[in-house]
Amino acid sequence: MSLQRKIEQKRARVAILGLGYVGLPLAVEFAKAGFPVAGIEVDRSKVAMLHKGKSYVQDVPGEEIEPLIRGRRLRVTGDCGMLQRADAIIICVPTPLRKTKDPDLSYIMSAVEEISARMGREQLIVLESTTYPGTCDELILPFLERGGGRVGRDFFLAFSPERVDPGNALHTTRSITKIIGGVTRRCTALACLLYGQVLERVHPVSSTRVAEMAKLLENTFRSVNIAMVNEMALICKRMGIDVWEVIEAAATKPFGFMPFYPGPGLGGHCLPIDPVYLSWKARVHNFEARLIEVAAEINARMPEHVCGVIIESLNRRGLCLKGAKIIILGAAYKRNVGDTRESPALEIMRVLARNGARVSYSDPYVQTLDLDGRRFASTRLSPRVLRRQDCAVIVADHSCFDYDAIVRHASLVVDTRNATRAVAKGIRKRKVVTL
Repeated sequence: MSLQRKIEQKRARVAILGLGYVGLPLAVEFAKAGFPVAGIEVDRSKVAMLHKGKSYVQDVPGEEIEPLIRGRRLRVTGDCGMLQRADAIIICVPTPLRKTKDPDLSYIMSAVEEISARMGREQLIVLESTTYPGTCDELILPFLERGGGRVGRDFFLAFSPERVDPGNALHTTRSITKIIGGVTRRCTALACLLYGQVLERVHPVSSTRVAEMAKLLENTFRSVNIAMVNEMALICKRMGIDVWEVIEAAATKPFGFMPFYPGPGLGGHCLPIDPVYLSWKARVHNFEARLIEVAAEINARMPEHVCGVIIESLNRRGLCLKGAKIIILGAAYKRNVGDTRESPALEIMRVLARNGARVSYSDPYVQTLDLDGRRFASTRLSPRVLRRQDCAVIVADHSCFDYDAIVRHASLVVDTRNATRAVAKGIRKRKVVTL
């Protein structure tokens, strides 16, 4: 039976390499749609959790996983031997940066090596991991063709960038439009057919390079605009102007303006990393992406700026940073998630602790935190805990925090997200410092 017919009849065996915040929701969607799915994950603890019907990804409830595992519609394993029987293989592995700020594609190439060693005829391989334009054409395709197969005939290769927004209940894996670009037209058509059986909308593009670049454009757009408004916040701070009121006023314009908001710095896997992938690839082509690189520098300096605001605010009260009790509210990189990857809270905690502050944190989504060889445990907020602090710093504006209580009981609040804006203005004015 042809691959096309297998996909149309939902008999194509789908293997997903990497069951993180991208791969696991995708595996669940394919299994719920009726495809036989094999999820391959190297982390044994995650495999064990899934076998028990438990989830470690916030956007995937355990009650969705348990019947899929029990009914064997979703098989989870650490054995890459499952790839040999797969008709479609989707790669969802990390793409971090090296210490030198160069792209680290080792996880992708390890996955490709496993696939290449077990390739069958008429397999569709789709890369979802964010990378630079040219990865599929320049690295993956030549590697897969070593076995003598021809792309578009013996196997099919496409890129479809993940666009997951963790914690977003409105825009989910199923509802977000899927960009798909194949090496050949047939590759694109088969990948569109596969995803179209499961997701609401697919958007084909002319090549893998276009799809790869589209993902980087999305996140670089956000990075640059956040950097601009972060710099605006620094300028307004010098001039004694409330940047939040400025943004609110500018946002009344019905055209030509889109509001972005300042913060303590970028976090998560995508925004701090993806623009670096793009600027690195631009340098390979002898082009200096100055705006993108300056934006990354501005955003990277925001945790340091927050620490400066804390020090200045303490000094105005006759306190110094050394020995001061400071509690960080929200260790995650954004509101209502438990993800601490690249979180600005971590750098803020490092700087404060390095300069002698007595640092703690509170985050209901992050129970423990390992930082520079020291383990922290989340502190449960209470009026007593807040009153004992010299400063409370709001880094992630979780909706479960009681901001009225925070402002009432803390002697000083540094609010990097303007989360306390709804609190009584008189109280806020006396106690709260914003960016």
